[in-house]
Amino acid sequence: MTNMTLAIPQDLHHRMTRHTEIRWSDIARQSFERKLMELDLLDQALKHSKLTEKDAERIGHEIKRAIRKRLDHTDS
Repeated sequence: MTNMTLAIPQDLHHRMTRHTEIRWSDIARQSFERKLMELDLLDQALKHSKLTEKDAERIGHEIKRAIRKRLDHTDS
């Protein structure tokens, strides 16, 4: 098995040390595995997509613009 070193904020480390019963490396490993499963599903879903990165950026900007417009109207 490969070892990995992580940098975490001091406060987080302090809080973690109060729970010595937890194997934090197992928690991190499980989190990495969950994230990779999500990414694998996304890769599989997008495998045959004809959407380009430029298309995705344009759609993202349009969504943000629509949300901003909706929020601006609710503040009035």
